Amino acid sequence: MKLRLFFVCCLFITICLTATACGDQLYLENAATPLALGMDLDKNEKFHFYSSAPVFSKNIKKKSQETSGSANSLRQSKAIQDSQSSGSIQGRNYQVILLGRHFLSYEDWFPMLDVLFRDARNTVTDRVIAVDGSLDEVFSLNPPDQPLLPILLRGMVDTKSIKSETYATTAQEFHRQFYDKGLTPYIAEVKIVNNQVRLKGSALLNPKGKYELSLGPQETILLSILQKQAAPGFSLSYPIPGEPVNGPFETNILSLTGAKVKTKIKTTYENNKFKFDIHVKTRGSLSEHLFPFNVEKEDKKLEKQVAVLMQEQFTSIIEKLQKHKIDPIGLGVYARAKEYEKFCKVEDHWGEAFANAEVRVKVDLEITSMGPVK
Repeated sequence: MKLRLFFVCCLFITICLTATACGDQLYLENAATPLALGMDLDKNEKFHFYSSAPVFSKNIKKKSQETSGSANSLRQSKAIQDSQSSGSIQGRNYQVILLGRHFLSYEDWFPMLDVLFRDARNTVTDRVIAVDGSLDEVFSLNPPDQPLLPILLRGMVDTKSIKSETYATTAQEFHRQFYDKGLTPYIAEVKIVNNQVRLKGSALLNPKGKYELSLGPQETILLSILQKQAAPGFSLSYPIPGEPVNGPFETNILSLTGAKVKTKIKTTYENNKFKFDIHVKTRGSLSEHLFPFNVEKEDKKLEKQVAVLMQEQFTSIIEKLQKHKIDPIGLGVYARAKEYEKFCKVEDHWGEAFANAEVRVKVDLEITSMGPVK
């Protein structure tokens, strides 16, 4: 009797669970699945959303449908998107989330993304990208010789992040960066130039999400080295001082391909301020030099020259970060780990403490390969 009652209970629970799971079922032919979500402000400083969904039909030349409008929140915008689409909008397959520069000129906008993290059906692997310009311009782009905008942007960010020239920051990682008091957010940045999307590098935000600074591809590589995120294969180029420049061509350029990097960060607290000694030790192979140079006999001289140039650029980047009181390197994380009591006193205004900190960078470079050509 007890065994029979047990099976009846199991059957009842199974039916309940199955019925709950099917409660919001939606057939694929009735769904619209936008792959890109955009957030910006209009001329009246009102929240404006954008989305781009692929269209699967042989009879339609244009392969995507763009919707846009004004709303008070992302959840509220769903009804407006539904009213412009033949299917029901499902925000579960976003590939990229685009944030306009005007939108990022304000602080405290991050709660607008709340629905992405609160609704468990949404993905959190979408890439977050800043746009230097208006989203109107981005979502109206439909070049016939390029893939759909969301696919193009996702591929652009993912491939360049492998070379450390930008960041493939996911929505989940973006959420972590916002709530970790030891660092400030950093994301990829793109711009429209001559009706083409161009990757700029990275955009750096303050703790409340306001845009502060952009870094180019090479500066982003160096920032990634400081963050211990740079993978082998990155490329650096420097004009060598003292080498002549002939005609319109920059013939004093040297390029190298970086191998494995070791970055050590020593943290102390002295004289009422934090001190960080960063030691970058890397190897690289010579991939280009546009001036006559005896690479076999003067390789040590070349290593020292490039190491000094790298060290100067590291210092320049850190000065920029301290000027804007932002810490995308995450030195606050080291301060919290090594000087916990001191960090707790400044964690709510870490940007100011970082701006007052003493940060020194030392670079050791070894060029291990000069190439097969003399």
